[in-house]
Formats: sequence, C-alpha cells, structure tokens
Amino acid sequence: MDRSRRSRTIVGVEFAAIIICPDCGGRAHLVQPPRDDEVVEAGDVLVYRCEDCLDRWDVVVDEEDFSRERPAGWSDLPGPD
Repeated sequence: MDRSRRSRTIVGVEFAAIIICPDCGGRAHLVQPPRDDEVVEAGDVLVYRCEDCLDRWDVVVDEEDFSRERPAGWSDLPGPD
C-alpha cells in the first residue's frame, strides 16, 4: 500500500492519515500507519503529530469508528503538494 495516501482502509475501516489539530487548527499527520497486514480493532491507538505546533494526539479507535459512515470530525484536507 502506498504510505503517502491521505487515508487508509484496514479491514473495511477508513481512517484519516491527516486530521485537524484540536489545539492550533494545523495538520496533524498519522505517525505510524498500520502495516498492510495489521488489523485495527476497537481500543487500538492511532498517534498523530501536528506539523505546526508539534502536539501529539493519541486517538483511540472505538466501535463507532467501524460504522460505514465517516467518523465525526472527518476532514478532507488537501494532501501535501
């Protein structure tokens, strides 16, 4: 899988490779995307780091993330040029 993509799908669950930083509004990037063969489950933690303020955000995956709809707060931020 191309690690530069803006989102990932693991076992039918799509999650953002870039989120909006809750502190400064900058772009927070997924620090270590799961391996291609890795299964993301409820309770797992996805770590994001903001490129502007450098804050770290640990996002816990929960059962709601496994719905077919995009999770609350989903962002369609443009990818890096």
